[in-house]
Amino acid sequence: MQTLDRDELTVHVQAPPDAVYRLVSDVTRMTEFSPEIRRCVWLDGADGPAVGARFRATNQLPRRPPWRNTPIVIAAEPGREFAISRTEPFAGTLVWRYRLEPEDGGTRLTESYEVTRPITRIGWFIIGTLFGGKDRRSDLHRGMQETLRTITTVAEKEAPAR
Repeated sequence: MQTLDRDELTVHVQAPPDAVYRLVSDVTRMTEFSPEIRRCVWLDGADGPAVGARFRATNQLPRRPPWRNTPIVIAAEPGREFAISRTEPFAGTLVWRYRLEPEDGGTRLTESYEVTRPITRIGWFIIGTLFGGKDRRSDLHRGMQETLRTITTVAEKEAPAR
């Protein structure tokens, strides 16, 4: 059986922390950055990042059926941190976090996830069989690499550091 606990990656972005924060905290733009996210819409009248705000996300792996989840924002500090918690039946709870720090005229951006409630045996069966996730840890790591690479490109184009 697979296990999942935590992972993180860090990049340097030649754009100011506030500009990078605007990108990572705008969940409606995550479809541009993440290889798995197909759609995100704010729920319950929310229109942007705030602690307690919820959104509906639709994710999909290549050649697999899409699935939905409803994360909640647990940290929203402009220029510093954006984090969400996502709980799914059988699939436990994952906290996804972006930490931002000023660095060399730009931003040190760290994306991470932490499993705060483990995925059940049934969840692993579903992930491995229905969704073809034979090595979910590696899939998530590659997804973070691609997400950070794309965020860096977009941030440096839209709001380069001065």
